[in-house]
Amino acid sequence: MVKLDFSDFNITIVGLGLIGGSFSMALKELKPKNLWAIDIDSDVLEIAEKMNIIDKGYTSPKIPLMNSDIVILAIYPQKTIDFVKVNMNFFKSGAVITDTAGIKSDLLREIMPILREDLDFIGGHPMAGKEESGLKAATVDMFKHANYILTPIDSNKEENINLVGELARGMGCKRVVHLTPVEHDDIIAYTSQLPHVIAVSLIDCNNSIMEISKFVGEGFKDTTRVATINEELWPELLLYNKKNIINKIQDFENNIKEIKDAIIKGDKAFLKKRFESATNKRKELG
Repeated sequence: MVKLDFSDFNITIVGLGLIGGSFSMALKELKPKNLWAIDIDSDVLEIAEKMNIIDKGYTSPKIPLMNSDIVILAIYPQKTIDFVKVNMNFFKSGAVITDTAGIKSDLLREIMPILREDLDFIGGHPMAGKEESGLKAATVDMFKHANYILTPIDSNKEENINLVGELARGMGCKRVVHLTPVEHDDIIAYTSQLPHVIAVSLIDCNNSIMEISKFVGEGFKDTTRVATINEELWPELLLYNKKNIINKIQDFENNIKEIKDAIIKGDKAFLKKRFESATNKRKELG
């Protein structure tokens, strides 16, 4: 694991929820010059200060933004866009801004046209999380062994792309992957958004009056784990990535219809071939 010296950097995290709180815990161990946080909840900031995972918290963005070399936006996509637009004049000249949102194309399309020329916004997406939300669920090892996606564009400076990548590795991420914003939104629709949609749909399939908790095994629990979902965040993610997720849902519908039709026809050979193929693909994931 590569650890860059962050002792000369002032870093501000915007939003101290699950992801922002985990960032603060992990980054505190990298010993930046100052680690600040911005949040609308003063109680959360006070708790974070007492936990010693930030040096100081602010409900007003102006002071920390004017002095921060790196700004990490750990808030929902629309709030990310709004925050950058509203606070554009406060960012320190030369600051590197990155986000953690699960969509990229629309977000960058909104931000880049109004971004000051002396700032660099680099799209980022840590592939880590859990079902719980809020600072209380944050952990220092949230990003250990996780993948981290960066979506650099032509206007980004190479040294700043590397800086965000080293920051991710310093927190313990095992791999930093570069994708275009379009590639990111397409693959995330499949690997993240579709599994959540399927899990929600599966858990809602039970229309029986019988209590099912006594009749489920680990397979059902594993498959429906991500149905415990942030109901504020996920509609936003799906609607921002509407075209891609609709395409992935259509692919899933086509595949499950083929299995359904094979069961109706009693086509054992087709089912065996499909299950063997799926088993091999799953093994490739490790």
